[in-house]
Amino acid sequence: MRPNVAIIGAGFGGLCMAIRLEKAGIRSYTIFEKGPDVGGTWRDNTYPGAGCDIPSHLYSFSFERYSSWTRRYPEQPEILRYLEGCADKYGLRPRIRLNNAVTAAAFDESLGKWRVRTAAGEKLFDVVVSAVGQLNRPQLPDIPGMSSFDGAAFHSARWDHSVDLAGRRVAVIGNGSSAAQLIPRVAEVAGHLDVFQRTPNWVIPKPDAVFGPRARTAFRLVPFLQRAYREWLYRYTENTLHPALAGGWSTDLLRKRALGHLREQVPDPLLRAKLTPGYPVGCKRIVIDSGFYPALARPDVDVVTDGITRIVPGGVETAAGLREADVIVYATGFETSGFLAPIQVTGRGGRQLAEEWKDGAEAYLGIAVPHFPNLFLLYGPNTNLGHNSIVFMIECQVRYVMGCLPHLASRGPMEVRPEAMATWRRSLDRAMEGMVWQAGCTSWYKNASGRVTNNWPGTATTYRRITRAPRPEAFRFAR
Repeated sequence: MRPNVAIIGAGFGGLCMAIRLEKAGIRSYTIFEKGPDVGGTWRDNTYPGAGCDIPSHLYSFSFERYSSWTRRYPEQPEILRYLEGCADKYGLRPRIRLNNAVTAAAFDESLGKWRVRTAAGEKLFDVVVSAVGQLNRPQLPDIPGMSSFDGAAFHSARWDHSVDLAGRRVAVIGNGSSAAQLIPRVAEVAGHLDVFQRTPNWVIPKPDAVFGPRARTAFRLVPFLQRAYREWLYRYTENTLHPALAGGWSTDLLRKRALGHLREQVPDPLLRAKLTPGYPVGCKRIVIDSGFYPALARPDVDVVTDGITRIVPGGVETAAGLREADVIVYATGFETSGFLAPIQVTGRGGRQLAEEWKDGAEAYLGIAVPHFPNLFLLYGPNTNLGHNSIVFMIECQVRYVMGCLPHLASRGPMEVRPEAMATWRRSLDRAMEGMVWQAGCTSWYKNASGRVTNNWPGTATTYRRITRAPRPEAFRFAR
């Protein structure tokens, strides 16, 4: 039996799942994409300077190595072209339903199938694979008076390219990774830029480089060279960056590197004091950027640390007074702890996934949830990385799902046992105890109660090992 599979999302996860199904000769699948094209977050985020802080040769599929990356750290247009090329090469587009958001998915116990609902209607599927990601729903701050602002205002992930920033007074609220990328570009054209900072970030330099024609030709003609470079990048992140997040040997090294970078690029001691974090390095996502600090040090840029009290028609009001603005950019991140929200997901016995996750999202291996048969998650709870490529993690998860398909075909719908979930939860909690994310800082890694629901505490190598193949004893089956 070849299962009928619904894939939700056409970003890295959804395309990877579809390609693996194609390679296995399974073409009974449909990709539901809420947007107008493939690409996911790399289609949505078109702000100036948008790019990735993972090297390009690692931030790509292992089975679709791309020799023509033009930069060590790719920017948004190049990543999007890569994903579009994958969709075209593997013939996925006929099975992609664009502008077709999934609103609900309910498991029908009498049929052993999922009812997947979109605006176009309802269809039955044997398997549902969620590939909606963690960074797809922009989060706007809760500031009084936002609707009263007279000028243009938008989130960085919904950039309004019709707004000309040249010579304007621009306010950027937020200073995370997206802000660090767009602020240098905005500062070059704006008349004046105010950056509203609540908490400073640890910043390390981005050793970017251009891959010229010779390098690209070498990668293309000598495949071993590209494999070796990718392997070196992988080993570096595993053996140097991960220990810094786990209180290991490289923690002080990373901290010294960040402080040295700050001293070199920000000569003003007052500004430097504003930009020096008071929490352990790695507790929040580390910003990797070499243009952020020089932009903040410009004479036409102010870093504002006074608390925002409200938005008024003429700008942003703080405890120290009004900061006039013509344009407001909310670089305030994403709603990361909801995962499948706002899709209404109903499992066996009428269980609602939102209710099951009311105290924090969790899934066995980040992939399966008790009481929700044949539902698999890609980039689910506790699978985000602070040191390596999420594309690697997605490939591990897709391989695991592919390993589940023969079992459910022969034994019926499969769902992870609650006792297996409980064992997994305990092991995850033990591993999380030693991670820097548990220190006293707020970050998008945590939910409202302070529980880390997004990040994976181990190495990527460990995750690959434990997801190599499903253990049938961890599941129960029902014909």
